Amino acid sequence: MAFDHRKYQPFTPVQRPQRRWPEQVIRTAPHWCAVDLRDGNQALVKPMTVAQKMRLFDLLVKVGFKEIEVGFPAASQPDFDFVRALIEQDRIPADVTIQVLTQARDELIARSFESLKGARRAVMHLYNSTSRTQREKVFRMDVAGIRDIAVRGAECVARHAAQQPDTQWVFQYSPESFTGTELDVAVDVVNAVVNVWQPAKGQPVIINLPATVEVSTPNVFADMVEHMNDHIIQREHLQISVHTHNDRGCAVAAAELAVMAGADRVEGTLMGNGERTGNMDLVTMAMNLYSQGVDPKVDFSGMREIIETVEAVTEISTHPRHPYAGELVFTAFSGSHQDAIRKCLVLQQPDEKWDVAYLPIDPRDLGRRYEEVVRINSQSGKGGVLHVLERDYGITLPRWLQIEFSRVVQRQAEEQAGEIDGAAIHALFEQHYLASPKGWELQGYDVHREGDVVRASVRIGTSAVAESLEGEGKGVVDALVAALMARTGRRITVESFDEMALSEGTQASAMACVRVLIDDEPASAAALADDTTSATLQAVLSAVGHRQGSAEVRASA
Repeated sequence: MAFDHRKYQPFTPVQRPQRRWPEQVIRTAPHWCAVDLRDGNQALVKPMTVAQKMRLFDLLVKVGFKEIEVGFPAASQPDFDFVRALIEQDRIPADVTIQVLTQARDELIARSFESLKGARRAVMHLYNSTSRTQREKVFRMDVAGIRDIAVRGAECVARHAAQQPDTQWVFQYSPESFTGTELDVAVDVVNAVVNVWQPAKGQPVIINLPATVEVSTPNVFADMVEHMNDHIIQREHLQISVHTHNDRGCAVAAAELAVMAGADRVEGTLMGNGERTGNMDLVTMAMNLYSQGVDPKVDFSGMREIIETVEAVTEISTHPRHPYAGELVFTAFSGSHQDAIRKCLVLQQPDEKWDVAYLPIDPRDLGRRYEEVVRINSQSGKGGVLHVLERDYGITLPRWLQIEFSRVVQRQAEEQAGEIDGAAIHALFEQHYLASPKGWELQGYDVHREGDVVRASVRIGTSAVAESLEGEGKGVVDALVAALMARTGRRITVESFDEMALSEGTQASAMACVRVLIDDEPASAAALADDTTSATLQAVLSAVGHRQGSAEVRASA
């Protein structure tokens, strides 16, 4: 078989019966480092231009990232030029630290320091591969040889930093392919580097643990991070960072569990752009914290600008279901979801903790509108239809009409096999309920009460040709129904009747909805007017007029 699982072997989990991380809760955001300009850029089919990098750098600063990896200046001239432009054009705010990446090779380290001349503060990120596969098959070295590469690289970094004392240096080391490295080997190599840099004597040091390839479940990665947290020397004087990839689709989960396991810092990219299936998504992880009431220390309220910028510089479209950023992520098509959202939004008070069904955060926090939350297709129900009418037109329907009108909308959605927007829904409501049949328009009325009897004179037709209907009853509706029965010769009963004042900003002041039985045949209508009596009379006239017109058509046929 071409598809044969037997050629793979399971990842060996870490034996940590004493693990502590499952009991932890993230209460503060980790330090973030955005690596879009290096890790994200190298994963693009068409790498960013200097202008595009500047645009993305400015966005990352605006959002609030304080550490930004800006390139691999020893590996490409465009990266080198970009780092120089940031420094020479004074584009780096005082509270932002740039980071550059270099392999543990003397000439590359020297070139990297050259790119950073004049920087106020910078992170020199050193790495070499430590995994068993890389040692045995790529470099053909033993552990001692790999450790020696890391130590010589660390010593070289320290020497060059001493030659540029005007810059505040932070040293960072990554045992690349950490997840494929035996833990005792990772501890050995990392401790050798820490011994060179001596964070206990004041040199700021970051130890970054990269899941260069995601090969295990997130809980196993958390065990590995916790093990390193317990065995790295001078731990209290350094930061532990993680850099997770998304090969198994779990980069965010792995980073979150790593923070629970003791990591202080997280590297990632906006929207998760990166090699293969991508890097850890900073937007998703930060917003996950935000949704739990934790200050993420970055501001994603301008989500549209973020999406537009990232798409422009990467030439990668945002998936419509991308967490928090996707076009459809806060959208409900399901009828039951729509109904629940509408009811919760009605009850949600500005000073209350957010508690709305199906919406883990308030879409407005990301610059989204409620217009985008509920959208209608053939899967939608009465709750969604009602929400759209309330939201866009200030119209609230009684329950019986919600059910009836939702069927009208669903039929239309099924016929056109797609989404129906608010304007189309309102047009259907106008066509089926609000439109008055020709000759049945209310032109005026006079109502008089004598004791328990109401006498009504109602003029219908057009302004040029009108007729008067006279009737009496216990109320104005009863009087009109009596007049209509006399005119049509048919038995008419009002089955449902609701009237309501409309919200400010609508053209009419009142709306009435009625459902009548005409010789046991149902007919429904609604009407808008400046007062409830006019709306009620017109609704009754429209309902009867629609049914009477249908009967006259059948009779003539």
